[in-house]
Amino acid sequence: MSISSNYNMVSDEVLTAFKQICGSENVITSQKDLEPFAHDETEDLKYYPEVVLLPSTRQQISEILILCNTNLIPVTTRGAGTGLSGGALPIMGGVVLSMQKFDKIIDIDLKNLQATVETGVITQVFQEEVAKHGLFYPPDPSSRGACFMGGNIAENAGGPKAAKYGVTKDFILNLEVVLATGEIIWTGSNTLKNATGYNLTQLIIGSEGTLAIVTKAVIKLIPLPMHSLVMLAPFTSATKACEAVSAIYRAGITPSCLEFMEKNALKWASDYLNIPLNISHEIEAHLLIEVDGNHLETLFADCEKINEVLSQFEVEDILFADTAEQKDALWKLRRNIAHAVKSKSIYKEEDTVVPRAFLPQLLSKVKEVGVNYGFESVCYGHAGDGNLHINIVKGDLDDETWNSTINHGISEIFAFVKSLKGTISGEHGIGLVQKKYMPIIFSEFEMNLMKGIKKVFDPNSILNPGKIFPD
Repeated sequence: MSISSNYNMVSDEVLTAFKQICGSENVITSQKDLEPFAHDETEDLKYYPEVVLLPSTRQQISEILILCNTNLIPVTTRGAGTGLSGGALPIMGGVVLSMQKFDKIIDIDLKNLQATVETGVITQVFQEEVAKHGLFYPPDPSSRGACFMGGNIAENAGGPKAAKYGVTKDFILNLEVVLATGEIIWTGSNTLKNATGYNLTQLIIGSEGTLAIVTKAVIKLIPLPMHSLVMLAPFTSATKACEAVSAIYRAGITPSCLEFMEKNALKWASDYLNIPLNISHEIEAHLLIEVDGNHLETLFADCEKINEVLSQFEVEDILFADTAEQKDALWKLRRNIAHAVKSKSIYKEEDTVVPRAFLPQLLSKVKEVGVNYGFESVCYGHAGDGNLHINIVKGDLDDETWNSTINHGISEIFAFVKSLKGTISGEHGIGLVQKKYMPIIFSEFEMNLMKGIKKVFDPNSILNPGKIFPD
C-alpha cells in the first residue's frame, strides 16, 4: 500500500462509520479479499487499498464521500477492473469504491429511443437487453463481456464500431453524479440537443473518476441494423494494409468496423484460443472489415467496392465470412488479441491515435523506433478511426532496459504522433502509466487549466488522486 503525506489513513473510527453506512458485509479489509481490487489489466502493477466498499445506493456514496473528504482519505472508484492505463489502481491507498452493486437497467424508453442505467451494468448485458427491442448501443470495447458502463464513461471507451458510430460520448445524454463533497446532481438533460450553459456531461465523460462518481447514465439508442457482412483481407505489406484504410473511405464506403492486425497479433490470438487459422509466411497484416445495414444487396455492393479498392494494395485472397459462426470466430480472434499478447510476455500497451490517413507513417515509425531501442512490437487496432494499439513486448529484455530505456522510445513515438496532429490515448485513458507523457501533448498552461477544473469539482483532491497529471 502507498499513501501520500497529503492524505490520512483509514482510522478505526472511520472504518466503523463505513460499516454503519454500507453494512459490515459490504466493507472489505482482509488482505486476501483486497487482492482482486489491487490490480486491473494494466501490465503487472499492483497497489492495495486499505478498504474496499460496496455501496448500493447513491446516498451511501454521498455519505462515504463526505466522510472521506472531511478526513482527507483518497477514494478510487472501480468498475470491473478491465482498464489498461491503471486508472482503477489505488496508488495512494485509502478506499476503493466498487460499483458492482449498481447493476440495474432502470428503464428502456422505446418512444424516445433512450435508456437509463446504473453504471455497474455490464456493457454486453446492456447491449443484448436493448437488442431484444430492436435497438442498438454501438460502443463495444474488447472487454464488453466484463466491463461496466461506468468504466466506459470514465474512459470514453470506443471499440471497433466507433469507426462508423462514434464512441461513448456520442451516446450519453445525461449523467447522475456524486461530487467529492457529497452533492448529488444531474449534469444535463435527457434531450438530443442542449445549449444551456457549460456541457458538464461531456466534461465528466473521459475524466477517469477524477471529477465525480457516476451513478446513472441516460443513453441514446439507435435502431439495430438487420444485417452485417465481414471480410478478412490479408496483405503482404503491413504498410499497404494501412494505406488501404483511407482509400476505402475515399471510395465512399463507411464500414461499421475496420480493424488492423499485424501477423503476430492474429497468429498469437489463434494460438491462444486454439482456433486454427492458416496464415502464409508472406502475409504481414490483415484488415478485418465489417459493413452493416438493413439491405443485403447494398452491403454486397459495398463489399464488391471494397474488394476493388483493396486490389490496389497488395492484398491476397480475401476471406468472406458468410455465416454467423464464421463471423463470430473472426471477432473472437480480434477481441482476444490483448489477452493473447499478455499470455506471451509482460508488455506495455500504448493507445495512439492519428488521423487515419497517417496510419502508414505511424506504423513505420513504431518499427523504426523498435529497431533503434531493441524492442519487439505487436500492433493492432481500430484502423477506421486511426487508433493503433502498440504492444511493446518485454520478451528477453533486461529489467533496466525495460524500465528505463524503453520509455525514451515511447516518448519518441508519442512526439511523432503529436507531429501528425494525433494524441497518446484514443480510448484507454491516461490513468497512471501514461501520465508522465502528458507534457509531450500539453503545455504547462494547458495542464494547469485542467488542474483548475479538477480543483473546482474536487477541492481536496480525494477522487482518484495521482492520475492523469504528471507528478
